[in-house]
Amino acid sequence: MGSIGDNNVVNVISNPKLEKLLSMKGGNGEASYANNSKAQALHARSMFHFLEETLDTVQLNSWPEIPFQVVDLGCSSGTNTIYTIDLIIKHIIKRYESSGLEPPEFSAFFSDLPSNDFNTLFQLLPPLANNGGSMEECLAATGHRNYFAAGVPGSFYRRLFPARSIDVFHSAFSLHWLSQVPESVVEKRSAAYNRGRVYIHGAGEKTVNAYKTQFQTDLAAFLKARSQELKKGGSMFLVCLGRTSLDPTDHGGAGLLFGTHFQDAWDDLVLEGLMSSEKRDDFNIPVYAPSQQEFKEVVEANGCFTINKLEVFKGGSPLVVDRPDDAAEVGRALANSCRSVSGVLVEAHIGEKLSEELFLRVERRGTKHAKDILDKLQFFHIVASLSLP
Repeated sequence: MGSIGDNNVVNVISNPKLEKLLSMKGGNGEASYANNSKAQALHARSMFHFLEETLDTVQLNSWPEIPFQVVDLGCSSGTNTIYTIDLIIKHIIKRYESSGLEPPEFSAFFSDLPSNDFNTLFQLLPPLANNGGSMEECLAATGHRNYFAAGVPGSFYRRLFPARSIDVFHSAFSLHWLSQVPESVVEKRSAAYNRGRVYIHGAGEKTVNAYKTQFQTDLAAFLKARSQELKKGGSMFLVCLGRTSLDPTDHGGAGLLFGTHFQDAWDDLVLEGLMSSEKRDDFNIPVYAPSQQEFKEVVEANGCFTINKLEVFKGGSPLVVDRPDDAAEVGRALANSCRSVSGVLVEAHIGEKLSEELFLRVERRGTKHAKDILDKLQFFHIVASLSLP
């Protein structure tokens, strides 16, 4: 069987240290996350009123010498995280001013896995306002940031910060990424082996249960870590891919993104003799979109947080195109969207050359089915506002 892939690749899905590799596609190229996250920006902004409601519940410290600390978990490498951090801090400053309190200094921590492109992110950060000046001068500056910034590499499924040190945790479009693909899903002798698929969409019951269990384990670990790091009186605002269907094999927008044309592209490579079926079956996207009830059950079982808000929110399409009637543009947008979030894993599994072929086929299929994609590809999000009891 012929293969145009690189020889020096790893079986990333079987690697227990997936976190050392997983990241959104870095840089500023056409398929980078920075240039393919406009939809996430639009979805986030449509939910900012929920975020502001959460920020209004945060306890303000009356001692200005103690810094107010904000964290974005799963920050990735584009401008979305910078915009959100800026909004959070400006909203808190307004609350201080309206309360007649002197605003403290602010620290913002941008956190993601070690493989994240922090360099691109830091290059996008505006300069610190009047570095070395007073806080009042910093707050009055425009076109500058009014907070001290730092990057924190590491998995948010473990501790990242000192106990009781963070006022606000924010995380958007990240918690649906699992810490790993369940081992049983890629174990050929397992009843949960996801034969013939690269995602949970349409999979069998045992495969689905393995994914669900992994999500429950991961979210519980996330909540335990944050419950130790969050200050009393602090709050946490979370957004992750969700689903409206009770059927866990029906992953809605995520299923259409990874379970149809992306899946078909892998099958194309197998049929064309460019890849073995075993190589395809060894790859699975480590994403689980929970239902509202599934998310709620984990939070309640954890017992560390009070649920202030929990609902499913319709975000819209993950594709932003200037000319929706241009099928070729829709096809490119679909391929770039898939590549921006899964390209790093795909290249690690099958190599750069074969990865190019895969996403070329995603683009072709997206072009062929452009109207159907625009009509049906809609994302739903779990929106949660949590605080310590």
